Amino acid sequence: MSNDTICALATAPGGALGIIRVSGSHALEILSHLFTKNLTTAPGFTIHYGHVVVPCDAVYPHQVIDEVLVSIFRTPHSYTGEDMAEISCHGSRYILNKVLELLQQQGCRMARPGEFTQRAYLNDKMDLSQAEAVADLIASTNKATHNIALSQLRGHFSSDLSRLRKQLLKLTSLLELELDFSDHEDLEFANRSELLNLAQTIDAHITRLAHSFETGQAIKQGIPVAIVGKTNVGKSTLLNRLLKDDRAIVSDIHGTTRDTIEDTIDINGITFRFIDTAGIRQTTDEVEQIGISRTYAAISKARIVLWLIDETPTEAEVADITSRMSRDGHVPARTLIPVWNKSDILPPSHVYCDIIAAPIPISAKTGHGIEALEQAIYAAADIPTLSDSNIIVTNARHYEALCRAHDSLSRVLSGLESGLSGDLIAEDLRLTLTHLAEITGGLITPQETLNSIFSSFCVGK
Repeated sequence: MSNDTICALATAPGGALGIIRVSGSHALEILSHLFTKNLTTAPGFTIHYGHVVVPCDAVYPHQVIDEVLVSIFRTPHSYTGEDMAEISCHGSRYILNKVLELLQQQGCRMARPGEFTQRAYLNDKMDLSQAEAVADLIASTNKATHNIALSQLRGHFSSDLSRLRKQLLKLTSLLELELDFSDHEDLEFANRSELLNLAQTIDAHITRLAHSFETGQAIKQGIPVAIVGKTNVGKSTLLNRLLKDDRAIVSDIHGTTRDTIEDTIDINGITFRFIDTAGIRQTTDEVEQIGISRTYAAISKARIVLWLIDETPTEAEVADITSRMSRDGHVPARTLIPVWNKSDILPPSHVYCDIIAAPIPISAKTGHGIEALEQAIYAAADIPTLSDSNIIVTNARHYEALCRAHDSLSRVLSGLESGLSGDLIAEDLRLTLTHLAEITGGLITPQETLNSIFSSFCVGK
């Protein structure tokens, strides 16, 4: 890690106030040259009022740049684990740029993206998964993503992995102890039956974490919901009603929507991505046919499908829609919600119930039934109740490491069941430990990996 003292703007420019961060062994010494008080002996967790000034020389007196507050944090009790200061000044671009310029003149360099958090990781203030959670917390757009990031930042995921690693390390140690006494073939420190049961329990836990990635990605990116149906059934009106905005063109002319239109709303703290699609019908219009093809593509990518109808569909139409709700013909891939629109003028037909489950009656035009529809959509997403203690994997790097750990542990289970020798089983256990350690950075992490992770951070973080 570089011993340079770094500085950066930690807030977005253009606001009433701006915060500039300084971190490194010479942070307080450098800042004292620009501040109207000597901060080199200032205790940590104190705030000092004064002015940032241009250092005087023999010709010019001090030139005041701004009236500021400086917060002091002493090593190791700071965000980075180093001596650190935060300058709170007015948000003028001139002031912020001038202060950064003066800091650089006194020996600071501008921080790279994520360098403050990278130093926190390298100084053991947080592990790698917690460091990545900082970026997720900043990028959180709803209550769910906020809770997941906060849980990870507080170390719940790290603690869970630590428990798994301790159990695996104990098993590995017992197997390797047997290898030290390999001359005694009948000596067995690790009971194979107990080892198998524990390995199965750990593997089940790793599998659950890996499976949570699908839910995590849905929460992070927004759960896709496709609005489909025949032409002129009210799909665009429903999208506008859900968004509370005239996002899509509404017309009595059939085939108005010829491409997908997408936007998001928040329901109970979860982001849903609604996709209005072209109406499904037989047509010779080449452009409309392309739109219908995109409708079917939207269904294949959706997690929830709102099938909007205003009359009883034929058995062929039901078969066409329901056949697209499964993957490989038998594994459920998405949830279908039938919605009867125009219920204010066209009451749902009892005949329809004989063909498929009763639809949710709504009027996209008046808003009747929209709240019930939103709750049905939320329920169909099947998102677990989230708090800041939930462990849900949202990071692709973590997911891949968990999958590799599962593969290694599967070989351990296979070896135990087939009576494989302890040295081969121990090797796969060590690999499992290595893959789990990749998530938190418990082993020496390659510099390229660190650069890749922190390059996506804000400059001041």
